[in-house]
Amino acid sequence: MSDEIPRRAKPKHAPQMPSGYRASRRGSSSSKSAKWAERTHRVTSVFDGAVATIRNIGYLAALTLGGLLVLVLLLLLIASVINGIVRWNALRSSAKSGTVAELERRSKENLLVIGVDKGKAIGFLALRIDQKGGQVFGIAIPDGAFIEVPGQGFERVGDSYLAGADVSMAAVSNYLTVPFHSYVTVPAEVYRDALKRQTVAGITAAHEESNASDTRLAGISKALASIQQKNTALVPLPVKPIKLGDQTYFEPQRSEVADLLKAWWGVDASKSSEVTRVIVYNGAGKPGVAGEAAQQLIRNGLRVVDTKNANNFGYKQTIIVVQRGPVSQGNKIKSVLGVGIVKEQPSEQDVADVIVIIGKDYTPPDQGAQGGTK
Repeated sequence: MSDEIPRRAKPKHAPQMPSGYRASRRGSSSSKSAKWAERTHRVTSVFDGAVATIRNIGYLAALTLGGLLVLVLLLLLIASVINGIVRWNALRSSAKSGTVAELERRSKENLLVIGVDKGKAIGFLALRIDQKGGQVFGIAIPDGAFIEVPGQGFERVGDSYLAGADVSMAAVSNYLTVPFHSYVTVPAEVYRDALKRQTVAGITAAHEESNASDTRLAGISKALASIQQKNTALVPLPVKPIKLGDQTYFEPQRSEVADLLKAWWGVDASKSSEVTRVIVYNGAGKPGVAGEAAQQLIRNGLRVVDTKNANNFGYKQTIIVVQRGPVSQGNKIKSVLGVGIVKEQPSEQDVADVIVIIGKDYTPPDQGAQGGTK
């Protein structure tokens, strides 16, 4: 019917919720919370990562430090072991070097040439014949050199020959701290010519006396003949002349002599304090007995700084008094002499390490120094 009221058409879509103030407020708050949480998460992640990195670095550093510490301890242990071995070898070598066998071995390269004129010594040539190296070294000691002569005290070394070539050889060995067990005597002109021409080839052929065997002399002659003259060095002992009345003495210059000994014999003067110093007294009253004992000690690597008469000649037993250093020094001297009572009496004096008073129980191994009470 046209009079009917027409119906309103239904909308095709449901109306949307209006977006107002409250809706936008909630959205803004949620967004901010999410963004804050995201930022917090990022910061936390970075922080956690940094902490983890630091932890890892610390762990690695601890491992590295621990490894280095173990390495250092290992190196110290190795160094300690090596040092112990070196010290043991040094002590072993030192002990070996003091034996009679070692001294004998070292002395085989050495020869003392004594120039003689009318029964008097005019000079001493201490030779080292280095056959392996093809060289000869020699120190010419003038007869006026003032040194300690076993059994005679400090005097001209030339005067030692009056008591025998063995005494001279002991005096030279004692002064140079180099063992000499063989000697030859030659005419004065042969001795001077050797120094002038700087050659010792054929010197043994001109010898007059010697304590060496024919075989030993033949070996020395062969060795000297094989060494060229350019490899021979003969130098005078560094001395300072001293005039006493009508006598001229020569004071050896120890520092310069030490340089020669170091270069040619390998003797270190700075270690001379390691050699036992001995004063020998004659307490038996037998002429020359202190000198004979002194020579025996020198041949066994000891250094005799003086020989004197004791306060009396009534000593029945030999007394060995250790005043400085270990008592083993006294035991060694007792072993060398074959007799002796070892005592230890510490002293502040710095002249000798051991005092030996020769008693009537001492018997020299062979004929030695003669003349003079000492």
